Amino acid sequence: MGFIDQFKAAHRVSTPLLSIRTFDAKSTIDRIKGIWTNANKELPPVMYWDCIKGFTVSAKDEKSKAVLTDAMQKSSSMPELTASLKETLRVCNFLAEDCIIFVSNAHMQLDGPDRVEIIQAIWNLRDYFKAKGCMLLLMTSNGAIMPVELASDVLTLDEPLPTKAELAVIVSDTFKNGKAEKNLTDVITADATKALIGLPAFPAEQATAMCLENGKLDMSGLWERKRQAINATRGLQVLQTDANLDNIGGLEQFKTFLEQVMTGNNPPNVILLWDEIEKSFAGMGTDTSGTTTKMGGNVLSWSNDTGMMGIIGVGVPGAGKSEVVKAVANKYGKLCIAFNLADMESGLVGSSNEYLRNAQAVIDSISDKKVLSIATCNSIESLPPEIKRRFANKGIFFFDAPTEVERASIWDVYRNKYSIPASDPTPNDKGWTGAEIRNCALNAYELKITLRQAANYIVPVTVSDAGKIATLRNACSGKYLSASHPGVYQYMGEETETPSIPETVTGRKMR
Repeated sequence: MGFIDQFKAAHRVSTPLLSIRTFDAKSTIDRIKGIWTNANKELPPVMYWDCIKGFTVSAKDEKSKAVLTDAMQKSSSMPELTASLKETLRVCNFLAEDCIIFVSNAHMQLDGPDRVEIIQAIWNLRDYFKAKGCMLLLMTSNGAIMPVELASDVLTLDEPLPTKAELAVIVSDTFKNGKAEKNLTDVITADATKALIGLPAFPAEQATAMCLENGKLDMSGLWERKRQAINATRGLQVLQTDANLDNIGGLEQFKTFLEQVMTGNNPPNVILLWDEIEKSFAGMGTDTSGTTTKMGGNVLSWSNDTGMMGIIGVGVPGAGKSEVVKAVANKYGKLCIAFNLADMESGLVGSSNEYLRNAQAVIDSISDKKVLSIATCNSIESLPPEIKRRFANKGIFFFDAPTEVERASIWDVYRNKYSIPASDPTPNDKGWTGAEIRNCALNAYELKITLRQAANYIVPVTVSDAGKIATLRNACSGKYLSASHPGVYQYMGEETETPSIPETVTGRKMR
């Protein structure tokens, strides 16, 4: 049952108190009023409240104006006093039958200094409004939660983001308003709705109008507007890079697996990247405020309910875990979005979970709930078991420092990128990661020195953090898939090549 059908059912049985969670309150209010106008029926008395205008009605709505004036007189109140929601709710006790009252940004009032009185005033209206057939509609942000004192008395409805069909209507109307309907084709409509999916109605309309010029729709501009809207969502960031699978040496097994996922029978529409996920859930189950624990539980429920595909990449820092993910997204034209749980934490359990639910709703909308979630971490043992189980339903891959053969292919990539000739000898690179090879080549290019000279400014992580790397390898050996070759990762101990140490580290004189 859709949102409008749910609202009709609630109105039919005289539900007095509703919380409506929405991304665009104005559009939601218009949709609700459209129930009557679309059916050619007279609207019931409709009133509005916000903290600036107070209790008001539309200027031309004489019927609603008369009802509100009568209630104000009976309550002995004055219009200027209704800037206080407490006073407005008191006036509501004197309203006539069948009124509909929209309260803007109700979630902010329920967390404000007058929350106790406001909660009580809302609760007091329940039976009176039920008898009168009135409805108090608390317009809140998506993800807002009613206080526990009202949870059993207020019905919560979610107004989802526009569907593709609804966005197609917005695109069509915008072309008509711009007198460019003759230029609108089915292909343009389909491409535009694909770019707009995930935006509320008003931003989608504004983006389309701004990108429609001289009868032509700037599709790249439309996508840029979408990226900006996603980036404005707390905890989400669209990752834009020039990462290319052909320019990433090694990691063949992981690359092959990801390509099989993207070309399989159930390919994802969006890739979520959770960098260093162990830090996001470090306090789960132990934090005193309960914020991380509750957010972690929310994430687990969400990933389970949506059937999210999950992969965890663990291993040596700089081994290319994140870069491969971005490259796969680029190759298959998918949005790669960083999901940062820490950015959603506010110190208050309610607010943090509100930000989280808002981000989840955006992801659900733009992906049609077809998401590949890839988490990277450098210490998987610190992850709670339930997180590992849920985030790794497609496997856990171990990323070790590249082998000699893999390093050779990585050098080829960066020699080509920075125009380093084959005559410039490769330095001793045993134990180096791909990131360290990149940094060496970049230093050689920028400093106008040879690769071997640039190598003196590189201390590989397998040297600087040798103890932790050895512990990590031992902990993952025989347990997880190898990102480089088919089968399970096996750590060979002393048989593994010894990392090189630059001359500056050993104290030898540089040549």
